[in-house]
Amino acid sequence: MFGYVRPQKAELLVREFEQYRGVYCALCRQLGKSYGALARMTLSYDCTFLAMLMMGLSSHPAEFEAGRCVVNPLKKCTYCTGERPELIYAAALSVAMTFRKLQDDLSDERLSGKIRACLLLPLTFRAHRHAARDFPEIERLAAALAEGQREAENSAESSIDACADPTAGMLAGVCREMAESEPQARVLEQFGYFLGRWIYLIDAADDLEKDLKEGAFNPLVHKFSLTANSNKEEIQAARNWCNEALNFSLARAIEAFQLLDFTQFDSILGNVVRQGMPEMQKLLLFHREQKDGKKKKFSSDREMGGPQRGERSMKERKK
Repeated sequence: MFGYVRPQKAELLVREFEQYRGVYCALCRQLGKSYGALARMTLSYDCTFLAMLMMGLSSHPAEFEAGRCVVNPLKKCTYCTGERPELIYAAALSVAMTFRKLQDDLSDERLSGKIRACLLLPLTFRAHRHAARDFPEIERLAAALAEGQREAENSAESSIDACADPTAGMLAGVCREMAESEPQARVLEQFGYFLGRWIYLIDAADDLEKDLKEGAFNPLVHKFSLTANSNKEEIQAARNWCNEALNFSLARAIEAFQLLDFTQFDSILGNVVRQGMPEMQKLLLFHREQKDGKKKKFSSDREMGGPQRGERSMKERKK
């Protein structure tokens, strides 16, 4: 997973922010419990969203409690409590997707990708084996994604749609697994498909300049015949086209999302889909000068952190 599916924190209530962070921290803890401490490196905002989506559709309400961070015991965290099957499933998905991504990096044109994959694959092999044993359907979907991606990227005639389809199909299958009825399954499958398509396209747009410099595969490079010597106007034209494709995918995802009935977390999930994802799209496509600073901020805050939003609000109230 890529980490693009995240909320817009400024629009969350303090209570909502604490609940989101509680699911994020609980998923981190579940990864360690199910697959070992190293598996926590696979933690992502995307899998946190999917875990919260499953919980939102569940009839069992989530409960939260205060505790200590499993990575930094000096830091206090909020945890979603109990043996939640949604967290167990999301942990397995996180491990499976990371393992397949590392396998894909072995065939990457970038030397840095190959080196990283060689170093990390042995560390994730045992966790992946356990996840595949516990959730064979996730393993089947991940394997189909990897194979479909290789075929699309190695074909000289592949379109952007063909390249995005494996990721879209993978998330469609994952979301369908959450359903409790056939009508709900069709809606979730539709939502997952366009969510996956959006993720693939935004990742391609995000990596465009880097892939141009390093000669790595990128569907936008192929479609617009870009080279390392392409000027800013040509690159921005590709981004503008991608923005329209992203808007289409996001609109279709929202259409399906609005048909779902949630028992909890509906406002947080709505924030992610209607505000967080569009904000991420705007940032990566049209405000590149701000990107590095914001990404550093996110990556340095393990639990959506820095100064805790809830703590800051309490201080402001006291004043």
